[in-house]
Amino acid sequence: MTPNPLLGVIFHWLGGLASGSFYVPYRGVKKWSWETYWLVGGICSWIICPWLIASLMTNDLIGVLKQQSFSTLWWTYFFGLLWGLGGLTFGLTMRYLGLSLGMGVALGYCAAFGTLIPPILPGLFPQNAVAQTIDQIAKTTAGQVTLAGVAVCLLGIAIAALAGWTKEREMPEEQKKAAIKEFNFTKGLLVATFSGIMSACFSYALTWGKPINEASALAGTPGLWTGLPRLCVVLAGGFTTNFIWCVLLNIKNKTGYQYFASYVKKEHVHHGGLGGNKAESVAVSESMDLKIPVLGNYLFSACAGTLWYFQFFFYSMGETKMGKFSFASWTLHMASIIIFSTMWGWFFHEWKGASKRSHGLIAGGIITLMLSTVIIGLGAAMNGGKSFHDILHMLFGGQ
Repeated sequence: MTPNPLLGVIFHWLGGLASGSFYVPYRGVKKWSWETYWLVGGICSWIICPWLIASLMTNDLIGVLKQQSFSTLWWTYFFGLLWGLGGLTFGLTMRYLGLSLGMGVALGYCAAFGTLIPPILPGLFPQNAVAQTIDQIAKTTAGQVTLAGVAVCLLGIAIAALAGWTKEREMPEEQKKAAIKEFNFTKGLLVATFSGIMSACFSYALTWGKPINEASALAGTPGLWTGLPRLCVVLAGGFTTNFIWCVLLNIKNKTGYQYFASYVKKEHVHHGGLGGNKAESVAVSESMDLKIPVLGNYLFSACAGTLWYFQFFFYSMGETKMGKFSFASWTLHMASIIIFSTMWGWFFHEWKGASKRSHGLIAGGIITLMLSTVIIGLGAAMNGGKSFHDILHMLFGGQ
């Protein structure tokens, strides 16, 4: 397939928009504990969407997966399993830090580890799964430009995190909690660090799943969709981790009834769910509405789960357009997520009351991240020694 970095960047931006927006529908869920709505949304994210869309868009899905070696399937699934741990704590990160700061910190770690480990340590992955090592990339001008784009992206993430840290120090506690009810910078930072590092395992799972892409192409699947079958295996690993944890919390917190109940128990009206947090000791009046909007909760959760899946639907498409520098796709994806999640943070007034310095820093971080996507796209376009005129023609004049 002929590379088209401009189109690849656009696909990655669409994936970032989906990922940066997926948590928003969960705000419409009422009187369900975290573990309940997270599992309902997750079933759409990790099971229904990947299998349904791959079945519709690719050829011989089952046959392609059956012909894979045990090693390919196992490591693709296993790194998906580890990513699931990051996904679990990612939800906690949002609760403690909010959309903008939470994604900025967690995805900073995720971008760095997920982008750089495969080309730095190609021996950890199947033969030919990593297109180029870091040494090979750094020897060419195109590779140097692409690596510079990755560095600019990490700088943008650091600026965004600094903006969040500055805001946290400036704003009074009651103002922070008005936008983020459970705001806790220290706890959130620790959770975000773990979440980001473990979430990078998704990148490793995708790299291990490259033979699945190749088999799908041989089965006649158009190049743009060859990455979809691999998602079925990766997300099965994520589903395993999340399913076990959510069911354990349903049992521990006695919230399993919520999937089918019309009314919530009084002790769960203010329940935070997740990680054994105890219900808040808030008085519940007799007149309080305890009715669960069951249909609405399922619809909002399904919408959130579907949005989440589409980040990797577009990621798979974007990766096919980035050529030999497809390793930079992970950076583009992370940058796009932070850009759009920060915009949602502004929309939900998470930055209301912050100083001009904080606003200036977050704006600078977003501009830096946007610049990084342009630099990475330019580096990928330069691959192969194309002239600047050729690059402009490829980016804006078609193939």
